[in-house]
Amino acid sequence: MLKTLENLIKLARERKKTPVEASYTNKLLTDKSLSKAKVLEEVDELIKAVEENSNKIHEAADVFYHLLMYLEANEIKIEEIMVELENRKKWATIIKIFLQKF
Repeated sequence: MLKTLENLIKLARERKKTPVEASYTNKLLTDKSLSKAKVLEEVDELIKAVEENSNKIHEAADVFYHLLMYLEANEIKIEEIMVELENRKKWATIIKIFLQKF
């Protein structure tokens, strides 16, 4: 399951190194304004889909794709985000243990 996500990240990085003419992915990676607009649009569409209980999975997939392209376009690596999330989990555990002692 996560292999699909990994493949999408690899695709983005490959397209940055070796652009493909007329590639939508390349357009998102090189046009930061377009990439930002698409993330905002897709998040809005996901929220509407959730509220209407329709196309939730389709819209969520669009959000993932566009967010990953936006992150890559802006040199924000998913690996660094995962480290940040792991650090937050560790801090939450430390705080929980600390609070249990008082």
